[in-house]
Amino acid sequence: MRLLKFLVFLVSARTALAQNTSPPAQPALERQKQLVHLVRQDCGSCHGLSLKGGLGPPLTPEILREKPAESLVATIYGGRPGTPMPPWHRFLTESEAEWVVAQLLQGFPE
Repeated sequence: MRLLKFLVFLVSARTALAQNTSPPAQPALERQKQLVHLVRQDCGSCHGLSLKGGLGPPLTPEILREKPAESLVATIYGGRPGTPMPPWHRFLTESEAEWVVAQLLQGFPE
């Protein structure tokens, strides 16, 4: 049942992103700092503090470019059932997850 809900979420996220080809909304500067800290500390605890891999795979532009952005957003926002990747929807909005993906694809800021 969790997998079905996740698949429905993924399809709806893909549809929403396909309809919106504009770049993700820029969070306020203070929120950007909070999101950078969240990625560096919380995501970094599994993906490595330099985001070059650990328990989780690397989050480098070279690795992520091959993956659809909407899939990356869905993974951040909804997690990956049956894996250690938790959903982060309690801590950020879907729009903020889009911003994080855009930053990861460019090389995440310090």
